[in-house]
Amino acid sequence: MSIEDVILPSAGFPPPEMGEPYLLTPGPLTTAAEVKHAMLKDWGSWDADFREMTASVSAQLLAIAGDKNSEFDCVPMQGSGTFSVEAMLGSFLSKDSKTLVLVNGAYGKRIVDTLQYLGRAHAVIDKGDYMPPRGDEVAAALAADTAITHVVLVHCETSSGILNPVQEIADVVAFAGRKLLIDSMSAFGALPLDVNTIRYEAMVSSANKCIEGVPGFGFIIARKSELEAAKGNSHSLSLDVHQQWVNFKKTGQWRFTPPTHVVAAFLEALRLHEAEGGAPARLTRYTRNRDVMVSGMRELGFETLLKDRWLSPIIVTFFNPAHPNFSFNRFYELMKARGFIIYPGKLTIVDSFRIGCIGRMDEHVMRRVVAAAKETLAEMNVDNAYPPEAALKERARLAA
Repeated sequence: MSIEDVILPSAGFPPPEMGEPYLLTPGPLTTAAEVKHAMLKDWGSWDADFREMTASVSAQLLAIAGDKNSEFDCVPMQGSGTFSVEAMLGSFLSKDSKTLVLVNGAYGKRIVDTLQYLGRAHAVIDKGDYMPPRGDEVAAALAADTAITHVVLVHCETSSGILNPVQEIADVVAFAGRKLLIDSMSAFGALPLDVNTIRYEAMVSSANKCIEGVPGFGFIIARKSELEAAKGNSHSLSLDVHQQWVNFKKTGQWRFTPPTHVVAAFLEALRLHEAEGGAPARLTRYTRNRDVMVSGMRELGFETLLKDRWLSPIIVTFFNPAHPNFSFNRFYELMKARGFIIYPGKLTIVDSFRIGCIGRMDEHVMRRVVAAAKETLAEMNVDNAYPPEAALKERARLAA
């Protein structure tokens, strides 16, 4: 069976360009044809037209964040999302700060690694792969250590697919008089992060996530007061958010060569985001994608890592089946041959894989994902997808 046989139009969402599989990942992800086509023109990085494009990107992102009183500003930053996370940490955490990092997966651990590289003092609450940090735990940690100045939270931890309780954490941090930084890499643009209801000093995301652009830059949305206070904090020339912000204010230009084609594509992605109905509509579509896909996969015997309460609408982690004929590498290749690229697991305790719910696709595509998984299991001679009993026991033990 060819990809052309598999990729059929679905309601309202044309398939990817001919021959392309759907990317069921947390980004890069499947993009609209209009987004791809926006990259066919070259732009001068110092040209007035491109400066206007950059200004438009920042203004639209601030609108999505709900900044009605001009208390915040948006600072685009070249590179992958991790570049922008490091830029945020290195710029807003002074050398005498101490940060509480809330960890429940690989990306929280990456923040800890980054702080170690930066030489910034930090403490950690590590919840493992199964559970979110909770407000009472954070409140207790802040009360016990008055040296803590900041808290860092991953909004959606895509290594497990867990959606962390950002409002609950934000309320506790604000009550304690500390500052919150949010890695909303895979959540902003779909999940609520309104500056009027969730108190934070800065957040970071990137072009190739819920806005459905392509990789190439990230962005930091931060209070102007924090941007001003960040002067001199950064360890890095290229990752200095304060200097990047100052340069944008003075010239409207990026300090170093910008990803011009990516910015053009992102503008088109923002247009489509607004036309769909903004973040609420995108959240509705992603949630429906998740619900249809999870229901179908469970009917095949697959088991999710997380209980329903903590399942994000961004990506879902499944245990590998216990069946002796199951091999993830083989499963991956057969799913790809049917037009769907899934994601390997990123857990340390059990074998798993992930299926993303975001990108230019809808519930009709997700039903075909389930059908492809069913066909793939049959081709592998796997007659059930139930996970190892040990994996379920480990989940129950750690989630208790």
